Amino acid sequence: MIFKKHFFSEEKRKAIVQAITNAEAMTSGEIRLHIEANCKKENVLDRAAEVFFQLKMNETKDANGVLIYLAHEDKKFAIIGDKGIDAVVPASFWDGTKEVMSLHFHKGEFFEGIVFAITETGSHLKQYFPLQSNDKNELSNEISEG
Repeated sequence: MIFKKHFFSEEKRKAIVQAITNAEAMTSGEIRLHIEANCKKENVLDRAAEVFFQLKMNETKDANGVLIYLAHEDKKFAIIGDKGIDAVVPASFWDGTKEVMSLHFHKGEFFEGIVFAITETGSHLKQYFPLQSNDKNELSNEISEG
């Protein structure tokens, strides 16, 4: 049996990290992707929130971190933003992005769905959290896996 270390190939991982870098070039928001095979909680939002805090995404200066969470074997995913985002965006803020992600995922297009979500997140956040001249990258753009 061959052990598969990562869900995405190295080439796709690099493209995802580049998509995060490009999206963050539009906003002061911070975007992370976390991938794991199985969701360790009954509710995917509870697990995403747990990972959000484990990755210290709640420690950004403007409370504007966004986690895109994927449990690929369980076919569950979530997008959650920090309290600074929740305070200024409408309740339906992530709905359109999640719908398109879901369409991609149902076709087995995980890479395309993730890159779409990252790009959309950057575009959406720039209207509420525009890039500042003194902005610094507060969180790693690397994919985390559990």
